Amino acid sequence: MEFDLNNEGEIDLMSLKRMMEKLGVPKTHLEMKKMISEVTGGVSDTISYRDFVNVMLGKRSAVLKLVMMFEGKANESSPKPVGPPPERDIASLP
Repeated sequence: MEFDLNNEGEIDLMSLKRMMEKLGVPKTHLEMKKMISEVTGGVSDTISYRDFVNVMLGKRSAVLKLVMMFEGKANESSPKPVGPPPERDIASLP
């Protein structure tokens, strides 16, 4: 959120430039365009939240999997069941 200057949930070229400068690693526009292309696979000119998390934590990180699972659960809009849970017997348990 700190580097999402336009509050769209994505990091664009200027936001990335500002982030790199704050981290003390300034880059040229060409270097930043290449970074964005590598992160997004050349599909987008902006880095999404999911892509940002993937880059920061790595693709095999257990923390990443938990964050993504939590994000997915938070975005689900399925209604929660109301009332008491159905009765279960020993055979129905996993």
